[in-house]
Amino acid sequence: MNQTARLLITCSDKPGIVASVTSFLYSHGANITALDQHSTDAEGGAFFMRLEFTTPHLNVSRAALEQSFQDVVAGRFSMTWRIAYAADLKSVAVLVSGHDHCLLELLWRHSRGELPCEIALVVSNHPALRDQVERFDTRFVHLPVTPQTKDQAEEALLETLGDRIDLLVLARYMQILSPRVVSRFSDRIINIHHSFLPAFAGADPYRQAHERGVKIVGATAHYVTEQLDAGPIIGQDIARVSHRQSVEDLKEIGRDLERQVLARAVRAHLEDRIIITGNKTVVF
Repeated sequence: MNQTARLLITCSDKPGIVASVTSFLYSHGANITALDQHSTDAEGGAFFMRLEFTTPHLNVSRAALEQSFQDVVAGRFSMTWRIAYAADLKSVAVLVSGHDHCLLELLWRHSRGELPCEIALVVSNHPALRDQVERFDTRFVHLPVTPQTKDQAEEALLETLGDRIDLLVLARYMQILSPRVVSRFSDRIINIHHSFLPAFAGADPYRQAHERGVKIVGATAHYVTEQLDAGPIIGQDIARVSHRQSVEDLKEIGRDLERQVLARAVRAHLEDRIIITGNKTVVF
């Protein structure tokens, strides 16, 4: 995988896009190993592509390849595009409060090599999870937050994260991030919401769901925007329930969904499988 690059493209659909892209890469010694595409309408719709290619036999540098692609292909089709290189592991910070299930799922999968990234640190507004995090040889930072100290805590958070973090993961972090933090990490914050958004947004969704007598419960992973629980959805899953389940039963079922849905969403982001289009995503 260290010899793999990923090209993501968005543009208006028209004939010749795939041929132009693949011919260009072939001409520079790239071997295409995967290609996914989607069009909203073959006649002038939006076109999306994710393409993987190997890099050991490229006949130009990264910078030269990217400039040439812009000049020869991307400009002609008015593409929005980027190339990511698997060898450049993304640096991830995980934010968590008191619930450990999503955090431990991420740390466990990372330890098994299932999440291609560097987990640089875990930040929590509670100290209780320090020992569990440090068992994975991961840095733990405790930053307490109160209504009176929220601004200072966010300043400390931004200072702690620095400029090296590529992705923030909210693993049941029970604090609302300010627009300042969200804008700094635009399209780079993933949250897990313990309900099937857009239903039951906000606080205590399992109790809301129980009161409505739902027959399914779910979990939703989404990007964070300034509008609470309304960012582009990356992935969702559900479990069937009945009148027999209590609120606590729903929460227990939901925890299993939450950790799986969040882990899948994080992996999709790390593997450059997501293209954001408006308030929606295309996930290859």
